Amino acid sequence: MRIQDYHDLPKLRDSLSYLYLEHGVIERSQNAVEFFDKKSGRTLVPASALTVLMLGPGTSITHEAVKTLADNGCLILWCGEQGVRFYAQGMGETRKAYHLLKQAEKSSDPIQRMKVILRMYRFRFDEELDDNLTLEQIRGHEGVRVRKAYAEASKTYGIEWTGRNYDRGNWSAADPVNRALSAANACLNGLCHAAIVSGGYSPGLGFIHTGKQLSFVYDIADLYKVDITVPLAFRLAAESTYNLESRVRHACRDAFHAYKLLDNILPDIDRMLGITAEEATAGEEADADPARPEPWWSPDDDGDGGDDGHARDDLGNRAGRLAR
Repeated sequence: MRIQDYHDLPKLRDSLSYLYLEHGVIERSQNAVEFFDKKSGRTLVPASALTVLMLGPGTSITHEAVKTLADNGCLILWCGEQGVRFYAQGMGETRKAYHLLKQAEKSSDPIQRMKVILRMYRFRFDEELDDNLTLEQIRGHEGVRVRKAYAEASKTYGIEWTGRNYDRGNWSAADPVNRALSAANACLNGLCHAAIVSGGYSPGLGFIHTGKQLSFVYDIADLYKVDITVPLAFRLAAESTYNLESRVRHACRDAFHAYKLLDNILPDIDRMLGITAEEATAGEEADADPARPEPWWSPDDDGDGGDDGHARDDLGNRAGRLAR
C-alpha cells in the first residue's frame, strides 16, 4: 500500500543505517523490494526500515523498486566501487522546506554563518575552547586534533601511518589503512546524507565546506570521524587486508548502531544551526499532505521582505482556489 501520510513513515532514529549492493538487479516483489544476483539468488531488502541504499557498479533497479523505496522514505545513492564515489541521489522522505529556508538564511548571512562554524568546531573538542580564539586558530587546533587521532590509532593498532593519501583514479594503489578510511568515511557520508535529506536540509549548503553538492554532508560527517571511522579503519586494516572494504562496511553498521548515530545526527544538526523546537516542527502539514498549497511570499509594509499575516492568509486562500 502506498503511504499517503508521511507521518506514518518510520523515524530516522528507528531505522537501519544503510545497505550497499553491487552487480545485481533490484526489483519490486509484491509490496517489498528484492535484490537478485547470480551468487546469492534473491534477497529481501527491508525497504520500510532502511535509511539509505547505496547502489554500486553493475546494479540495475526497476522503476517500481525506486517508487517503493521512495514511498518508504529510503534514500537511494548511486555510487562508485566500494561506495567511495558519489554520482546521484534520490529524493528523501520529507516534503517540507522550512529547515532548508533556515539553513539558507544562516549560510548566506556572514555573522550567522560564523556562529554555526564555531559551533561545529567546538562540538568536536572534549574541552572548552578560549572564546578569544580566531577561526584560523581554531582550525589549527582542529588540525592538531586530527593528526593526533591518526597517530594514536597507529600506535594503538601497530600499523604504520604515513599520512592521508590515496588516488581516486587508482583505488588499489592506496595502502590498506587509507582504503579502509575511505570506505568507512563513504559509509558515514551516506548515512549523514540520508539524515540531512530526511530532515529537509540541503546537502549542498555547507558552512565550513562550500562549493559542492555534498558540502553540508562533509560538515556533518566531520563531527563524528575521529570518534568512529578513524579507530575503526585502523583496527580493521591491522587485523587483515583480506576483503577489507566489505569488512569495513559491516563494521561501520555495527559502530553506527553502538554509537546511536541515527538518534544523534538530526538533533546535532539542529544544535549546530541553532534551530529551535518551534522551527524544527514547522511545516509538518506539508508531509501530511504533499500537494497542500503553501502561501506566496510578499514583502511587508516596510518592504524588507518580512511576513504580513493578512497578506499571507489571503495568498494562501487564493493558492488553494487555484489548486482546486
